[in-house]
Amino acid sequence: MNRCPWLPPGLELYQTYHDEEWGVPSQDERHLFEMICLEGAQAGLSWWTILQKREHYRKVFHQFDPVKVAEMTDRQLEKLVADPGIVRHRGKIFGVRKNAESWLDLKSREGDVAEWLWKLVGGKPTVNRWKKMEDYPAKTPESEALSKALKKEGFTFFGPTIAYAFMQAVGMVDDHAEDCFRSRK
Repeated sequence: MNRCPWLPPGLELYQTYHDEEWGVPSQDERHLFEMICLEGAQAGLSWWTILQKREHYRKVFHQFDPVKVAEMTDRQLEKLVADPGIVRHRGKIFGVRKNAESWLDLKSREGDVAEWLWKLVGGKPTVNRWKKMEDYPAKTPESEALSKALKKEGFTFFGPTIAYAFMQAVGMVDDHAEDCFRSRK
């Protein structure tokens, strides 16, 4: 069975992520919030690092419930700086709370944040069919626009490259390779 060329062989957790989640359109607000935060945690690191720590992130950040995360105290967040179960970067840890606050502000103004996010990308997935690794872009004009919009709303660690990874992860962009079994040909 062929899979996307970026997927490292022999990593079952990564393979399951690719096969069941990556590129699947998501309208679930909690999942979208989680992926904004996890993609931000990935900045400068590999997705494999974050994927291995994902369950612990869910535990310490209240299953990515934005209300509960926004209520986290400085003391609680400082304690996480020493937690080896997550990326111990103070800015990224405090950024999760900042993202929760930004999410809740946006929700209070816009209502459905999922709908707001999807409107930024035209409301439906962009389908690409790359043939080799060199074809995959690191960012696009759409990811630059999404990054700019979320930064304007106060989100952190969400540059254009992270925005593109987020778009791929939540199915705003379907980048399964042309010969991948997940490709909708």
